[in-house]
Formats: sequence, C-alpha cells, structure tokens
Amino acid sequence: MSQNIQQQIQQLRDELREHNYNYYVLDNPIISDYDFDMKLKQLQELEAKHPEFYDANSPSLRVGGEVTKNFKTVVHESRMYSLDNSYSKEDLEDWETRIKKLVDGDVMYTCELKYDGASMNLTYENGTLVKAVTRGDGFQGDNVTANVKTIKSVPLQLRGDYPDKFEIRGEIVLPIDGFLKMNEARIETGEEPYRNPRNTASGSLKLQDSAEVAKRPLECLLYSLKGRHLGVDTQFEGLQKARDWGFKVPSEARLVKSIDEVLEYINYWDEHRHELPYEIDGVVVKVNSFYQQEELGYTAKAPRWAMAYKFKAEQVSTRLNEITYQVGRTGAITPVANLEPVELAGTTVKRASLHNADQIAKLDVREGDEVFVEKGGEIIPKIIAVDFTKRPENSQPTKYITHCPECDIALVRQEGEAQHYCPNYNGCPPQIIGRIQHYISRKAMDIEGLGGETVALLVNAGLISNYSDLYELTVGEVLPLERMAQKSAENLVNGIEASKQIPFERVLYALGIRYVGETVAKKLAKHYKSIDALSNASQDDLVNVDEIGEKIAESVVDFFNSEQNQLIIERLKRFGVQLELSAETLANQTNKLEGETFVVSGVFETVSRTELKKLIEDNGGKVSSSISSKTSFVVAGDKMGPSKRTKAEKLEIPIITEDEFLQKIK
Repeated sequence: MSQNIQQQIQQLRDELREHNYNYYVLDNPIISDYDFDMKLKQLQELEAKHPEFYDANSPSLRVGGEVTKNFKTVVHESRMYSLDNSYSKEDLEDWETRIKKLVDGDVMYTCELKYDGASMNLTYENGTLVKAVTRGDGFQGDNVTANVKTIKSVPLQLRGDYPDKFEIRGEIVLPIDGFLKMNEARIETGEEPYRNPRNTASGSLKLQDSAEVAKRPLECLLYSLKGRHLGVDTQFEGLQKARDWGFKVPSEARLVKSIDEVLEYINYWDEHRHELPYEIDGVVVKVNSFYQQEELGYTAKAPRWAMAYKFKAEQVSTRLNEITYQVGRTGAITPVANLEPVELAGTTVKRASLHNADQIAKLDVREGDEVFVEKGGEIIPKIIAVDFTKRPENSQPTKYITHCPECDIALVRQEGEAQHYCPNYNGCPPQIIGRIQHYISRKAMDIEGLGGETVALLVNAGLISNYSDLYELTVGEVLPLERMAQKSAENLVNGIEASKQIPFERVLYALGIRYVGETVAKKLAKHYKSIDALSNASQDDLVNVDEIGEKIAESVVDFFNSEQNQLIIERLKRFGVQLELSAETLANQTNKLEGETFVVSGVFETVSRTELKKLIEDNGGKVSSSISSKTSFVVAGDKMGPSKRTKAEKLEIPIITEDEFLQKIK
C-alpha cells in the first residue's frame, strides 16, 4: 500500500513538472488551468497525509510558505563580474581589434538581449536546484533559495543529459503586464504604486515570506553556464543545452560572424524593444567560443570577451534649484545639482552629479537654469547640457566654493587633479565617518550588525573617532543609541570581534588608502606580506611592484608618514586584526618564479587555466596576456593558437608543456 502511495505521489510530481515546463517555459500548455489545479490539490492532500515522502523540490512547494528572517551571505564559487559598456559602432570595433590581437582564428559572437532585472546565480547538483544566490558585490551575495523556488520558470528538477554539478546565471525579471496588474491592484487598495519592474523584481527576492513572493509573476531568464565538463564548447551551444535541460532561455539570441552583423542585431532591437514582454536596456555581445573566452580572460572588473551595448539613454529637462557640495571620505569635493523632481527611466530624479569645477565651467551651468538630465550607464543621473533659451536674465555664473562646506578649511587642488580636496584629514566629520563606513563595508571588513547610519551615530555621540576605536566598544556604550536594542547591540559588538579574522588583503583595502582599491590591495599584500614591510617601503620600492604607479606609490607613502595613521595601525595590531598574510597563505607561496613572466595558451589536462595562472602568481611569477620580448616562458596546452606559437618561436621564447611547468614549481 505504502509503495503504491509513493508511486502515485511521484507520478503526480512528474506530471505537474511536465505541465509546469510546458506552461511557463515553452508557453504551450496542454491541459487547462482547472485540471492543473486539481492535480496539484490531489498531490498536496497526499503529501499532507504522508509526510514520510517529503521532497524539498516538490511542485506543491511552489506556493511558498518558508519564512527567512535573515538572508545568509554566500561567497560565489566563481566571481560574477560586471560588463564593460559601449555606446557606439566605434566602441565595438575597438573592442574587436583588442580581441583579435589576443586570440587566433575567426571570432564569432553570440548576441543576447540585456534584460533589466536582478542578477541571479543558481547551483544544481544531480539535476536538483540546491542554491540560489543574488549577485551582491560579485564576490558574495544573499542566499534567496526559498524565494526563487516559488518562481515557476525556475526548474526544481532538470531533464535530459545535465552535468552532475554546475551553475547557471540569469536575470529575475517582472514582465511588464504583470507589473501593471500589480500596480492596478495597489492603486485599488489605496497603496502607492511600484516605481518600475526592475526594482520591484529585486525587492521581491528579499521578502521574508516566500508565500508573498509566490504571488508575484516573476520569471527567470537564463543566459550563462559555469562549471567544468559541461559538454559544450560555445556560448550558443550552452544556451541550447540549457533549454533542453528545462530552463527558460530567451529565443532572441543570435549567432553572428562580424561586428556589422552585431550592429544589425542591435539596431533591430533598439527599434523593436517595446514589443517585448520584458524591459531591456541594451544588448550583450559575447565571443562565442569558450576556448577563446579563456584565452581572453578578465580585467580587474570585467571579462575581456563580453561587451554590453547600451541603448541611448533617456533624457528629460528640469530646473536646477541649487548647487550643493558633498565631502567624500578622501576629502574629495563633489558638486551636486539639486533638481526640481522629474520622472526619468522609471524613477523620480531629484539630484544629479556635476563632477567637478571644470565640468561646471564647461557646461556653464547655473542655479535657476533649465537643464537636460540623462540616466545612461551610470546609476547617478548627470546633467549633459543647459537650455540657454530659458536662462533667467538675472543669472549669475557659478562660483565654485573655496572652503570646505563641513569644516570651513580652505580647499586645495593639486596640479593635474580635476577635484578640489579638503585637507582636514583628521578633523572633517564626513571624512572621519566616511573612512569608518568604508572600513566596515562588505568588500572590506564586512562587519555584521553595523551599518553606515550607525557609524554616523557612533561618531556624533563621541564614542569613536577612527576605525580602531570600534574594537573598544561595549554593549553598554552602544545600547543608548537611537533604535538600538539589547540583541542588536550584542550583534554589533560580536560582528566587530569576528572582523579580526578578515584576511590581510581585505584589511589593507579597508584602511582606505587613496587609490588603493581591491585589486591593488591584493597586489601589495601579496608582495609585502605584512603591514610593517609595506609601511617601510619607499616610493621607489613601490613603483617596482607590478601595476603600482607613481600616484599609488606616493599615496601609500603619505598614508604611512602620518603619525596618527601609524598609531591607529599599532592599535589594530594590539586588538588582533590580521595585518600580515596568514601562515596558510604563505605556505602556498614561493619566490621560485620571481622576475619571470609567463603567457598561458591552450587547453590543459591536470589543472585549469585559472589554476595555472594562480600557481604562477603564488610562486612569484607574473602572467601576461600577450607575448613580447619580456616574456620568459609560454606554457602551451592543447589547441595553442598558431600565431602565438609563431611569435614565440620568432622571439626565441621557450615553449614549455603543462607538465614541465608543474615540475618547475615542484
């Protein structure tokens, strides 16, 4: 009897999965909604009576019900990069020229529509969805699996010949029709309508009750496979495979042979995009071959093998009421245009950046002007021109401020610099607050329980004046702060304590040294291995480190020349913050390849290309993407490009195999 019930439950699950796939992915239902609902009801009744046959991926659980109070942060196995943007034919042609210098043979491109939604990374094991994580900062995101399971176009169980384990990336979108219906319902009940589909889709993923998410008509459009042994060699094949496995992959993607064909695709969709059921803001162009993608690799921020083409930005005109000035954590002054509120690209715009004094002079922008505002690739809108026909007769040219708006110290502007700076490093409140906010941020110390607003409260209450003061805070001291309860005060203090385990390269980034971003911090940490060695480095020493220029070197030396910074670092040491590379990291690093530059080309057997590059860097070597007279060795795998081989032979650069390289570092 029990076996018959189990078979009945399994048969209903299989049927419902098939009908779900036909309806939400293929858009081709073969039974009525009523019949589907009856089968679902039958399954729910059987599962309620027989909890021993529970399945976390049963179609009956699509309705949600799981409540998530706190979304856990998950580190991505493979970083989710952002894309470089292009806006013209010339941009794309320049991109193609760069590509053809780095890879051999003909290059084909996959063109895909750039959907405007929330990026998502799904992980499948043995055909079952095990994890759904938001993009976050690209390195880590939030686990929203319970909410994503309610989205009908996300398969919970795959079909066909899928790999044992892989990731697939896509965009969670809210179709325009669904968005309009949601707003109609809100207006009827007297609620404020949602602003735009993108923000509504993104916000839906962070609702605590997955049953509420299930009520929203979200869809998941997939576009990128990640993993090893996928069984495909190209992006376009990958899209087809994903469809076969049960994913909703947009059919508008095209495989083309030239940038001219790419432009035909772009021009068509620029004209026809409003016929689509979803919002798009451009086209993504990818080198089709996975092998060529590997050859091209990544910059610090984006893949070299992909380019986003953004459609012309929307523009509106509005009145500039006032120009105010903001002080950043480095003391940089940013002029801000305060505008008469205006609707632009689905959001109400009240402010726009004016960048610097030169930009104000170039545009001759003044308070009271009617200005044209654009929201392009940037999140912050910008003023692109002034409507001089509407300028008031009594208009006066803008005089850039001479003193800091926060501490009234005279501003400085270095030769060759675009921005003015407040030099009051230790006494200007926004700089003090900004540095601590940077220190606790997600990519830096990632202190749980402590946000930017709380930092400002702590500074204004006189409890902290620099980031080393954080480590002396007690629950009793922070409890009196606004909106602070016993539990949140304990979480804050515990989060600060946990930050002592953050590795050195992230601590170095957290210190907020001007021009030292994530990538530079990693380079410096790897080279100097401790804060003491770095603080003793001269400007000449620093510029000899790979990718460290004069500007960065000067800034690092200035930072450590400050007596106050030295005192803060001494305190961080006493509190146990990681200010040198860990023994584990050092154990994996040698200087065996110091002074040697390698070019990696081809497909490898024992280790992946990424692992090979890491081995080079861990052993003190440098990886370059192109062969030159400065190249020490070319590590050649299967399918090495013939032009690279020819160039290496011409320059008499030694070509070694994967095994020979591994022997070299053994």
